[in-house]
Amino acid sequence: MSIITLLSDYGTRGSKIAKAKGLLLSELSTASIVDISHEISPFNIVEAAYITKRSYSNFPRNTIHIIDVDAQHNPEQSLVVSYFDNHYFITADNGFISLLSNEIKPEKNIEITLNKDVSFSSIRTFVKAAAHIKRGGNINLLGKEIIKLKEFTHLNIKTHSNDTIIGHVIYVDNYGNVISNITKDFFINFSNDRSFEINAKNIKFNKIYDSFNDAINYEIKKEYREEDGKKIALFNSSGNLTLCIYKSDPKISGGAGSLFGLAYGDSISVKFISS
Repeated sequence: MSIITLLSDYGTRGSKIAKAKGLLLSELSTASIVDISHEISPFNIVEAAYITKRSYSNFPRNTIHIIDVDAQHNPEQSLVVSYFDNHYFITADNGFISLLSNEIKPEKNIEITLNKDVSFSSIRTFVKAAAHIKRGGNINLLGKEIIKLKEFTHLNIKTHSNDTIIGHVIYVDNYGNVISNITKDFFINFSNDRSFEINAKNIKFNKIYDSFNDAINYEIKKEYREEDGKKIALFNSSGNLTLCIYKSDPKISGGAGSLFGLAYGDSISVKFISS
């Protein structure tokens, strides 16, 4: 039985989550609905894609994922179903799908033409499409095939003079950790084993740890360690270069984002130094 996941920028104070679930349950009374997040920053498809990338592959094959972020149907933006990496993604043709992977491409993209009235809310169209798929319907019946979807290129990684990578902050998590779009694979392929300096505004790093545990010297007694407040650069479990402050509570002392003065879209550069 297919699972249906929901990810949005609705927030949790209003009625939109209840509306979406009510519409789904009206179509599919036994549906298994899983909330991924409803706290995506408004209209931020980069953040939505990052959260989706970290979560979707943990679900069974053929899970249906509804992503309602900057997904209003209008004359310049269609609604689509993409069959990508053995999962169905129902969203808008706004560049979101292009952010999921550089290596994996969708097997099929269908523009949903169930309702041509652009005043018809996107979530209603998404629910109709999800119900069709859940009942075993062929996605070809939802509309017409699109060969190429829009791509999001605004925050692409850039390189300069064979010695610098310039990336961007794509997400600041609940711990205040600053996640960039510089990936471990890109970093290693570009580095050629050179030493480096990471520069994020006025904060510099010259070492990347494998994990938080790797950053702590457990051979030193706990009372003598310099742990809390230590600034750390590491590649997180998704392979993204992440800047952190060890065990910092953003609500009390501030996290890496606020203390380093970094927010979504800010630049992070890595300068490689030839010996």
